[in-house]
Amino acid sequence: MDTTDHILIVDDDHGIRELLATYLEKEGMRTTAAANGRQMRAALEQITPDLIVLDLMLPGEDGLALCRELRSGRHRTIPVLMLTARGDEVDRIIGLEMGADDYMPKPFGVRELLARIRSVLRRTRMLPPNIQVTESAQLLGFGDWKLDTTHRHLLDAGGTMVALSGAEYRLLRVFLDHPQRVLTRDQLLNLTQGRNADPFDRSIDLLVSRVRQRLRDDPREPRYIKTLRNEGYVFSSAVTLLADES
Repeated sequence: MDTTDHILIVDDDHGIRELLATYLEKEGMRTTAAANGRQMRAALEQITPDLIVLDLMLPGEDGLALCRELRSGRHRTIPVLMLTARGDEVDRIIGLEMGADDYMPKPFGVRELLARIRSVLRRTRMLPPNIQVTESAQLLGFGDWKLDTTHRHLLDAGGTMVALSGAEYRLLRVFLDHPQRVLTRDQLLNLTQGRNADPFDRSIDLLVSRVRQRLRDDPREPRYIKTLRNEGYVFSSAVTLLADES
């Protein structure tokens, strides 16, 4: 079994595709290249890459649309590192909100890109294997709640939709994919924010608090997200896959 990391490069610039492929292969990785969304889909029918390097400014379907598509389908667990000629903070935030795991503006150095790729791969492998969600299973059920993973809607017992930000959705999804397992703050921070974690960053605690509010979960007697002192958090409710109700 080949354990070499396989990187799918999606960029309309032929020179960049060749540069990245040559450098990454020199560093011991396998690569497949695609110039647009159609070629990306064709490649994904043949391979399951370990990571996708995805250009934001593609002709036709842009990188944001393709990232959103990846996150809502059977390839949702493949990490995505987004590239763009834009350096605007708004573009970075939008990319991460769409589900990108990291973001790097052009022009970039290939050595830094390699370091980013290795960092994303390392942190996405920090967690134990997640539950398998089939393409037809669009709903995850837990307690009195359902999470629509296609439209990213949280539904209460009465079917009322509760709005989630992109960061809130990603955190809740990590919990639902790993129920009854202790997750450290560093793991949660890396997986939800798509960057190297600052060990002193406490923003994950604020995000957990926001998700608890969405779930109407009393932090003093939590039903869903429990705090383990000096360890992290654990999602204590059972999670089930539900058939599509649409």
